Amino acid sequence: MAAATEALPGAVRPAQGAGADPRIVPRRIVALAQDRTIAYAETGTGPDLVAIHGTLMCLEDVWLGPVPALAEHFRVVAVDRPGHGFSRRTRGAAADIWDQAASIREAVQRLGLRRPVILGHSFGGAVALAYGMLHPEEIAGVVALAPICFPEPRLEQVLFGPRALPFGGDALSALLAASSDRMLLPLLWNAMFFPEAMPPRFARDFPFDLAGRPAQITAEGEDAGWLWPALTRSVLGYPSLHRPVRILGGSADLVVNTTLHGQRAAGMIPGARFERLPDAGHMLHHFQAAAVVRAACAVQACA
Repeated sequence: MAAATEALPGAVRPAQGAGADPRIVPRRIVALAQDRTIAYAETGTGPDLVAIHGTLMCLEDVWLGPVPALAEHFRVVAVDRPGHGFSRRTRGAAADIWDQAASIREAVQRLGLRRPVILGHSFGGAVALAYGMLHPEEIAGVVALAPICFPEPRLEQVLFGPRALPFGGDALSALLAASSDRMLLPLLWNAMFFPEAMPPRFARDFPFDLAGRPAQITAEGEDAGWLWPALTRSVLGYPSLHRPVRILGGSADLVVNTTLHGQRAAGMIPGARFERLPDAGHMLHHFQAAAVVRAACAVQACA
């Protein structure tokens, strides 16, 4: 699609600055209504698949993980979730999984994708399931990797929630970015990979400065603040999700309890299949690409 020069709803243009840092995957931008945008990168050929990253991440997470393997079977469109990477959202808006699913769906329509597989990791898995509940007739199905599926107290609500406060939140984010975040965020990024070590390629090529900038951490606080009501809505909607669903979870995941979330949600979604990956942690998509591809191909075959 040719680049558009005006940021009108539906316009597609290159992301400014997306190629300045060699670690940052070149993106294009879909301009949506209400000054929102979705940034994306595309690779591969075949049926359409949309890949959605999780918390403290941007699309480079999936790009450095399963996307190369998925691109052998699918046309993969990896997106920055609203408020993350180069995707823009209004402060205080589009924070819950349902709003984010709606924005990504609007971009999918603008790009002309047809019945895509919607694949998401962690928080992105919750967004993918919400997308499936909102528009089941438009998708082939859902693949959720280590998804958070039920309301529960979360560490990110404590760490990032205060930064989303309408008064003083932005100043707090700026202050912490210049102080404690320099130690906190690397600890969290490394802990996500337990029991494995962070892969050398991820450590070298992931744009930590982009994912850890104050505006995105504020967005993480907004996401965390809306998680309970949004997941309550999801719990009520799981029995209505009549599309192929595959959920993968790691037996050693310390970030999202596999049994309490993925396995339990699969039991509520008609026909959903759950696969527990032995000894895999939360970032299973970086070590179990073959399992991710199998799940996506199974969903596409059932569509």
